[in-house]
Amino acid sequence: MRVLLVEDEQALAGYIAVGLRRHGFAVDVAFDGRTALDNCELTPYDVVVLDRDLPGVHGDTVCRRLARRGTTRVLMLTASGSVEDRVEGLNLGADDYLGKPFAFSELVARVHALARRSAPARPPVLRAGDVVLDPARRTAERAGRALHLAPKEFGVLEQLLAAGGDVVAAEALLDKVWDEHADPFTNAVRITVGTLRRKLGDPSVIETVIGAGYRIRPCPSD
Repeated sequence: MRVLLVEDEQALAGYIAVGLRRHGFAVDVAFDGRTALDNCELTPYDVVVLDRDLPGVHGDTVCRRLARRGTTRVLMLTASGSVEDRVEGLNLGADDYLGKPFAFSELVARVHALARRSAPARPPVLRAGDVVLDPARRTAERAGRALHLAPKEFGVLEQLLAAGGDVVAAEALLDKVWDEHADPFTNAVRITVGTLRRKLGDPSVIETVIGAGYRIRPCPSD
């Protein structure tokens, strides 16, 4: 899932970004409202985590503009957690509101919840044959065997399972699983798919569609 974090306090932004990446999110960071809007023009984020008090273009303005587009979910952060401020933030178009300081586990849970709402409805646990992946618990298994996946491997498998057998282009995987620092000409997707195939074992459930991308090929459960 692709997340844009908009926070002008750089130390806090770094802390939040690292934490979200450890939970499997692809995270881009903007330190002001203008950059945030520019990023959203270029990238279809699942969730924008938006600090309200931003320099330049205020967070309220960013929220209103994103709400008018209606293409991404907004979680607004603020130093004030009063009921009045929460109501005002939601009236601006935010989908959720979290006051500082916050428990990081709650932030992760709220981002997960908003990301699910930004995508077409899908089961909370993804399955194909004997492969099972639970995004909320960050667990994956095949035929009852736990799979110990790196974050990018987990993200690729999640995207392929969510596609329900449809082909997912390498560019789409790069967009959803990696962040803005990824080189568009990199072979990272191919390498990650290769290591994921090895961890999943035989018979292979990931099929390469030449010139198009990858898809899950369900195999019978044991």
